[in-house]
Amino acid sequence: MTTPSTPDDAHSLGKAALWMGGWLSLMVVIAVAGRQATRELAVFQIMLMRSVIGMGLLYPLVRAHGGLRSMRSARLLQHAGRNAVHYAAQYGWFVALTLIPLAQVVAIEFTMPLWTVLLAAAFLGERLTRWKLVAVVVGLMGVAVIVRPASSGISPGQAIALAAALGFAVSVILVKSLTRSDDAVVIIFWMLVVQSLIGIVPALAVWRWPSSTVWGWVLLIAFCGTFSHYCMTRAMRHADATVVVPMDFLRVPLTALAGWLVYAERIDALTVAGTALILAANALNLRRRG
Repeated sequence: MTTPSTPDDAHSLGKAALWMGGWLSLMVVIAVAGRQATRELAVFQIMLMRSVIGMGLLYPLVRAHGGLRSMRSARLLQHAGRNAVHYAAQYGWFVALTLIPLAQVVAIEFTMPLWTVLLAAAFLGERLTRWKLVAVVVGLMGVAVIVRPASSGISPGQAIALAAALGFAVSVILVKSLTRSDDAVVIIFWMLVVQSLIGIVPALAVWRWPSSTVWGWVLLIAFCGTFSHYCMTRAMRHADATVVVPMDFLRVPLTALAGWLVYAERIDALTVAGTALILAANALNLRRRG
């Protein structure tokens, strides 16, 4: 069984950034694939298929890790709690994709770093420095510039996306806590097991056989969903949550680029300005770690 990270490799910003690059790439792809799949299948079914297929995709890593025996954990209750929260947040995220524009879902999701910074300080004992707070505020300003909320208030889709962001923040904090004792493969294994058990009944209630085209999207969701979390978990082993999570701000401009390439969505001057603020926030957070 792989042991938890040692002090020498526990704080490597370069390694954390590399793993977050994998997370970013896979999450942009899953946003597009999720929108395509929800045009034909119910969200509950997509989530169950993602988890079940994901277990098959993860098996080579499980085997290399030492097999099913090495998946044992002394923190099963925390795994169950973390994945119940993550399942609910993920469901809300997929539902939001059907109600509001893709880029808006992802941008609203980026209230998550604010919750993560506060939760990490409260429950993990991480330092809540002035520079971390400034980086989060500047990044959220960039998100606000890109989203430009309507004057009529928050729509149901936006409210669901906001609730999902809070759920993801709780999940991230629990993952960071779990990395202190469990390896990334163990964390992802229990994510897939618990979420399969949670989702099997509601998924079967709305089940319909996917078309060949949608099968492709579902397989892409399963691959990206499984290994994106592996990348995030590995990143968490190399840096504090308050350092890792703001790197995810880059997903906003990357999603805008994907929207332009896939759906011909226009990238205007405000989107460029918001992206610049997001990049500045990341640079500030990485340079002012103390």
